[in-house]
Amino acid sequence: MRRFVPNGLARAAVRFKPASFAGTFVALMMSALIVSACGILLETGVRASVPPERYAKAPVVAAADQYARFVTGSGDSRSESADPLPDTARMDAALADKVARVSGVEAAVADFTFPVRQGDGLLTGHGWGSHAFTGAVLTSGDAPRAGEVVLAASAEGADVGDTVTLETAAGRADFRVSGLAKAGSGDASGVAIAWFSDARSPALAGHPGKADAIAVLAKGGTDADALAVRVKKALAGSGAEVHTGDARGAVEDHGLGYAKEMLTGLGGSFGGIAATVAVFTASGTVALSVAQRAREFALLRAVGATPRQIRRAVAAEAVLVAPLAGLVGCLPGIGLAHWWFGQLKDRGAIPGAVDLQVSWIPLVVAVGTGLLTALAAGWAAGRRPSKIKPGQALAEASVERLRPGVIRILLGLGALVGGGFLTVVAARSAGDDAANAALGVVMLFMLAVALLGPLVARLCAALFGLALRAGDASASLAAANSRTNARRLASAITPIVLAMAFASTLVFMHTSESHVSAQQLRAGVTADHVVTDPAGLSIDAAARAARAPGVDAAVGLLETQVLVPVGSGGDRWLQGSPTQGISGSGEQLAKVQDLDVRDGSLARIGTDRIAIDKTLATSAKVGVGDKLPLYLPDGSRTKPEVVAVYGRGLGLAAVTMDRASLAPHVTSPFDSTLLIRGGTAKALAPLGDVTDASGYAVEQNTDRELNAWANYTMAAVLGGFAAVAAANTLVMTVLDRRRELGTLRLIGSTRRQVMRMLRWEGLLVATAGIALGTAIAAATLIPMMRGLTGEGPYVPPLIYAAFAGGAVVLGLVAVTLPARAALRG
Repeated sequence: MRRFVPNGLARAAVRFKPASFAGTFVALMMSALIVSACGILLETGVRASVPPERYAKAPVVAAADQYARFVTGSGDSRSESADPLPDTARMDAALADKVARVSGVEAAVADFTFPVRQGDGLLTGHGWGSHAFTGAVLTSGDAPRAGEVVLAASAEGADVGDTVTLETAAGRADFRVSGLAKAGSGDASGVAIAWFSDARSPALAGHPGKADAIAVLAKGGTDADALAVRVKKALAGSGAEVHTGDARGAVEDHGLGYAKEMLTGLGGSFGGIAATVAVFTASGTVALSVAQRAREFALLRAVGATPRQIRRAVAAEAVLVAPLAGLVGCLPGIGLAHWWFGQLKDRGAIPGAVDLQVSWIPLVVAVGTGLLTALAAGWAAGRRPSKIKPGQALAEASVERLRPGVIRILLGLGALVGGGFLTVVAARSAGDDAANAALGVVMLFMLAVALLGPLVARLCAALFGLALRAGDASASLAAANSRTNARRLASAITPIVLAMAFASTLVFMHTSESHVSAQQLRAGVTADHVVTDPAGLSIDAAARAARAPGVDAAVGLLETQVLVPVGSGGDRWLQGSPTQGISGSGEQLAKVQDLDVRDGSLARIGTDRIAIDKTLATSAKVGVGDKLPLYLPDGSRTKPEVVAVYGRGLGLAAVTMDRASLAPHVTSPFDSTLLIRGGTAKALAPLGDVTDASGYAVEQNTDRELNAWANYTMAAVLGGFAAVAAANTLVMTVLDRRRELGTLRLIGSTRRQVMRMLRWEGLLVATAGIALGTAIAAATLIPMMRGLTGEGPYVPPLIYAAFAGGAVVLGLVAVTLPARAALRG
């Protein structure tokens, strides 16, 4: 380890070349910021848990597996993925009797939770047996029997003996109020509750014979873990899982599964890309810092320094700068993770009870990554100056090498060819296959730009220099400088390319999807009236609408998601697909919704027969007449026949099936939307909020825009980092040119002429970065969007102009401010 101990040479270099090391410090600090923030989110996703509330007094809880398990491959290549289910998976309610006979069990209570409508209000229904573990107590009256209900004591307008009309999955019915009760600590606060008899609750919930979970109460002195083992043994073969501790919270809050998946995806997938970009940029800055001191290394070699001493000095400089930069970067990284996590929680993407996990692990990884990056980049950049002969080193320090090394050129060409190949693959793919291939496109093209940077920079200088050479002396000098110092130009261009490529890809991917989705939604909803209700529509809303005067068709939509296996070969996964269950026939649906049928007929939709979007059909490799295996919202597997393929699944729903086949597999039996042809808004007003097709499209597009926040945030994080890196690099290059700028002043150039030359160079850097970044984004977005939407990307001119204008302003400011300081010196 002595070779990494800072020596006098390293300390002197840091002391007498502060500008160069300040740039390295900033780059490594920003790298640590990104890596630590994403690492914290990833760790939170892995460790996230929710303390139990409803089941706090039940030490053991049994429930069905809430994940869809999908197996691909066989033998050594066999793998299994687990995806959170869109809805609650339920278990056999009769298993409660089996659990009750286990030694140490005081009681085993089948638990039910389901929505109930009372007039325009929404209640939460439970079985009365749940009072044993939630703490609910009767304040008057008796426990409910069949046809009876216990209401919350705080409910207004109801008393024991009264009759209330309630709507459940079983339909609208009158119930006698048998009692009033005070909600317990395990019941959700601020929610109106209705308790029904345990015998009738499964049917009222729409899931006969099924329970959401079984709460197990233990006898005094019984160990919870030992009891869980016995319960698990009793339930062996039933598919039920047994939970204790905080794992019980995941049973009652199904949002935890999605939150964990989102956080691990954000911290892992996006974090991996962000960390790669951060390390990539930081290594470029370290290499630039080392390259700027090529003259010093050459002089050291000339006065007798050995190659080992040069390499040790570079490594020691990394040890001096990188750990401190990493520690400083971790502090704002923690702040970024807290802000990001808080924003996700405020938007309901993360349950309120989940806490951000901040430990030493991601911080150590961030600091260690920065140190290894600095050591590797410094070793690579200092390898040649330390190896070549002193005379040759002095010559190369004075005149820039014309081309990169052979290995670097070969790797760059390989990345360029690989990016082109993946572009073709993405263009021939559809759905997520196209998106996955396109991700490789942007990464490989960026790698090619970095590896072939000097050659690319020389080409850009030649092309854009044509315009500069036609200008005044300052512009001509800027063009000549750019051609002569291609490596310096490349180090400045690369971060701007990064910022432009990644920000454009992330933002315009969303604008393209939203644009096509909005078009399909506007064209697809042909109904005269659309009825919605935040609490869900009445169970017979479609039937009542059909009887209204002048109504030609009324179709209710029960909206949810199903999981569909997509991909090919061993590279297959489950894709969540928006699904609508229709209350009427396919012919009636065609009167209120134009799905743009490409093949087959909607008239055949029915039991075990569905229609799907063309993009999903391509991804799943099915067509009309084929069977499509899928997981229903509660995890039940089915294999319906595809009877129609349509083109507007992005704006409407990717899967269309009959409501009767879908309703038993969701928690809420109430339709979310009712589409009506004919009639009047006044006659339909009692059913809910009435609007027309255009008003409905605006509401849906607003919801979609809320989901864009994640894309814009990722673009801001990556683009902002790359912008800081670009400014940092430009500042370093300008400050390193003090001698050159001083020489220009000595031979008669005015301060204004020198500043104008630098501005032209900054403009050239920004223009080249914008052009290359735009080209990479286009090569990524065009095949991706054609695969996902069937159309080209949609680029709002004002947003693109803002990106390009920001790059230009960044280039000019990052050149002008340090140049003024250098000229004053």
